[in-house]
Amino acid sequence: MSLRNLIIKYLWTILFLLFVLISTVFHFRPGEATFGNFKMFFGEMISLIPLMFILIGLFDVWFPREKVEKHIGRESGVKGIFWVIILAMLQAGPLYGAFPVAYLLYKKGCSIRNIFIYLGAFSTLKIPMLTFEIGFLGLKFSLLRTGLSLPVFISIGMLMDKYLENKSFEIKNLKQA
Repeated sequence: MSLRNLIIKYLWTILFLLFVLISTVFHFRPGEATFGNFKMFFGEMISLIPLMFILIGLFDVWFPREKVEKHIGRESGVKGIFWVIILAMLQAGPLYGAFPVAYLLYKKGCSIRNIFIYLGAFSTLKIPMLTFEIGFLGLKFSLLRTGLSLPVFISIGMLMDKYLENKSFEIKNLKQA
C-alpha cells in the first residue's frame, strides 16, 4: 500500500491527532475536552471489549446452531421475539457491544426479524438502564416509554425481515470482505 493510500485511509485519524496536538500546544479548551472524552471512552472500550469477545466466543462454542434456530430462528414466532427481548434486557454495556452478539446470533441461525428486535431492545430495555430510568423519571414514564418503543422495534424487525426476504441478504465474513 502506497503512502498516499495510507494517508487517505487514515485521514480522519490523522486530522484528529493533529487537532489534539495543536489544541494541547495552544491550550484550546474544546480540543483538550475532546481529547479527554476520547481517552475516557477509549479506556472504557479497551476494558470491555476483551471480556465481551471472550463471552461471545463461549456462546459460539456452547450453543449449537440447532438450539438457536429452534428458539429464535425464522420459525420461532412470538416465542423467538420474547427470547431476544429477554436476552437484550439481561445484557449490560454500550450499544457497540450488541453488534458482535447480533452477528453471532445471525451466524447461528437467528432470524433477521429477531436480530433487529434484539438491537432495538438492547438499546432501550437493558435492566440496569431501566432501573436508573425508573429512579430518575418514575415507573409510569418507564412503562409508557417501554410500551411505546417495544411495538416499534417489533414492527421494524418485521418490516426489515419482509424487505430483506428475497434480496439474498448475507453478512460477509470479515476475512472475505
